[in-house]
Amino acid sequence: MLFQEWNMNDALAVRFEEGHNEGMERGREETARNAIAQGLAPELVHRITGLDMETIQRLDSAKN
Repeated sequence: MLFQEWNMNDALAVRFEEGHNEGMERGREETARNAIAQGLAPELVHRITGLDMETIQRLDSAKN
């Protein structure tokens, strides 16, 4: 049987990083929603946020 030592600090570090990344993504999407609401072109929203065009189009269609 293979036994791996569980390290609480490692587990917390991974969880923190996952949460940080998720929060950053949500922030970028919120910025894109706000930019779309102000009438910015999807290409400009892409350059500002770095989100892919598919995500920007999804956010744009969700506002209607």
